[in-house]
Amino acid sequence: MTAPPAPAGPNALPPRRSLTLLAVHGAALALGGLGLWSTLWRGITEPRNALAFGVLIAVGELVRRGALPGEREPAPLGAAGALAYAMLGQSAGRPVEHGVLQTVAVVVAAVLVGAVPHLARGRGPVLDHVTRRVLTVAFAAVCFQPLVASGELGKRVGEGPYYALLILLLPILTALCDAVLAALMLRARTSHPYGPLLRDELRALIGIGSAVCATGAVMALGVAVAGLWALPVFCVPLLLTQLSFRRYAAVRTTYGQTIASLARATEIAGYTRHGHARRVAELSRAVGRELGLSGAELTVLEYAALMHDIGQLSLVDPVPDGATALLPVTEQRRIALLGGAVVRQTGVPSAVAVVVERQADPYREQPLPARIVRAVNAYDDLAGAGPGSPGGATGPLSALERLRLGTGHDYQPEVVESLARVLSRGGLTPGRAG
Repeated sequence: MTAPPAPAGPNALPPRRSLTLLAVHGAALALGGLGLWSTLWRGITEPRNALAFGVLIAVGELVRRGALPGEREPAPLGAAGALAYAMLGQSAGRPVEHGVLQTVAVVVAAVLVGAVPHLARGRGPVLDHVTRRVLTVAFAAVCFQPLVASGELGKRVGEGPYYALLILLLPILTALCDAVLAALMLRARTSHPYGPLLRDELRALIGIGSAVCATGAVMALGVAVAGLWALPVFCVPLLLTQLSFRRYAAVRTTYGQTIASLARATEIAGYTRHGHARRVAELSRAVGRELGLSGAELTVLEYAALMHDIGQLSLVDPVPDGATALLPVTEQRRIALLGGAVVRQTGVPSAVAVVVERQADPYREQPLPARIVRAVNAYDDLAGAGPGSPGGATGPLSALERLRLGTGHDYQPEVVESLARVLSRGGLTPGRAG
């Protein structure tokens, strides 16, 4: 059997994907540099507007605290302010003329100013986040500002409901552009399939993304009618939405930590090897991504993988090395059913308990998450087994070979091959028994 190719390093990227990131970052750098140079060369048009929106964006960046798990936009106030400035056609009834390049320049300068305190504390914004901000704001400005400068906006749309409809439609297009860009960059960094990543980004738009789009549109409309005094008024709802979402994300984080603590009970009691549940959960999530799972399905998969061995706590005699993959099928099913019963008593969603209960069934009768957990658990058990173990596997290559030999009944071939691809990109190394 040919060994999976070893990765060049823990953070190494394939050349094509490195070029993708380099091209995206280079485009953002070129746009930002051109905007700053043009604005400094020609001078700032309508400095009051530029200052007001620049301060708003900078404040939005200052109040960011780093994205919590599940939080797509860590600085929604800054994103809404940048979007509103890109779509600003009037200020207190007077047409504006700042254009595309000044829009980009103001956003870049404000983001850099707002990032200074975070950089001083070693918590500066991620480069991908800044790149997306620059490119999406440039997209919105290119779609809107030339219409304002040429006067076509007033001739074709006017100032009635069609103008408001355009202001509402453009943020949606900008959000879709941002989702496509975010999925592309994440694909380049993780090698996960693009489709599930894009679906995740699109689903995330329903949450804080929709609030950012709505607030940016309302800000642009408000400033067009009432002037710059509308900005602080429309900031309050978004700040409250951000606070509520952060509380929800914090609750989810605590929930996940509780499940992880329960999963470690088998290690603390000496039933399983150190780190086994964590390795199975991380590899299962990566395989699930590879197979197209996304969103809530990945969460269920991760929770089930963390708790897949919890049924061993009901055993009188521990399984040697906690390796359930080496047990007879009837014993594997008994432990799985015991684990499902324990999971149901913890208040975890029933979908997690179903995966735990069915992880030992023949794969043709299992849901996909259970197939993944079964294969990944077997891989970690077999790859970490000692030389004298009953299973005979003594390393990753032998473990993968055992899994491939079992694809007729025990393991789904697609899951095993997806696992092999994940491992070839630098998956986790199983821990040795003892």
